[in-house]
Amino acid sequence: MDQDFLIQDITKAERDKQASKVLDKKEHKPLWRDYLETAIIALVAALLLRIFVVSAYRVSSASMEDSLFEGDYIFVNKLAYDFDNDPRIGDIIVFKYPNNPEKEYIKRIVAVAGQTVQVADKIVYVDAEVAAIPTHAKNIDGRIIPGDLSFRDNFGPYLVPWDSYFVLGDNRDDSRDSRFWGEVPRENIIGKAVFIYWSWAPDENAPEWEFPYVVNAFQWGFYALWNFPSHIRWGRLGTSL
Repeated sequence: MDQDFLIQDITKAERDKQASKVLDKKEHKPLWRDYLETAIIALVAALLLRIFVVSAYRVSSASMEDSLFEGDYIFVNKLAYDFDNDPRIGDIIVFKYPNNPEKEYIKRIVAVAGQTVQVADKIVYVDAEVAAIPTHAKNIDGRIIPGDLSFRDNFGPYLVPWDSYFVLGDNRDDSRDSRFWGEVPRENIIGKAVFIYWSWAPDENAPEWEFPYVVNAFQWGFYALWNFPSHIRWGRLGTSL
């Protein structure tokens, strides 16, 4: 009987010893490994968010002024129109340009499928009623161009096809939009613009990106540090769209 207890005690001691070794290994995991695992998890999470949830874009034209300026950086919600949520009039959307899906445009929805759009002397009508004018929309050219010369100021009437949207730039006189190339199919919509998270005023004297790019990287670094306070449009940061 005593022998049995002795064997059991030895076995238990061995188990405790092995468990202690396992704990020691866990407690003494290298610090660099913790950092690496954290970095990998963060990278995977960022990639998943980038692919499925949100994307960041830089506005590169004046077609949406004064709602969006060149140099504004915006977040776009890719899930905004999932789960039976349809794009609505007034939404600012990012979409694949119908004539070249490799390009991505940003415009405002002014009409949906089944509605009739007409532009008469710069005034936009939807279903024969004057369309709501976005707060920052504008016309910068006092001329009225006849419809037989350009669709800019006189267009339509045009019936928006099924499962499609009619979009315009807020800078009505300086925007190539549905007046010129037609409607945006639902399948082309990437997401809804949510807010401006950064805004950097363009500068014609800024360094250009050209070979060798390493040199440009140093030039941009010094340029950004030197102009950091003055070129940021602080009042636009966090602006909801």
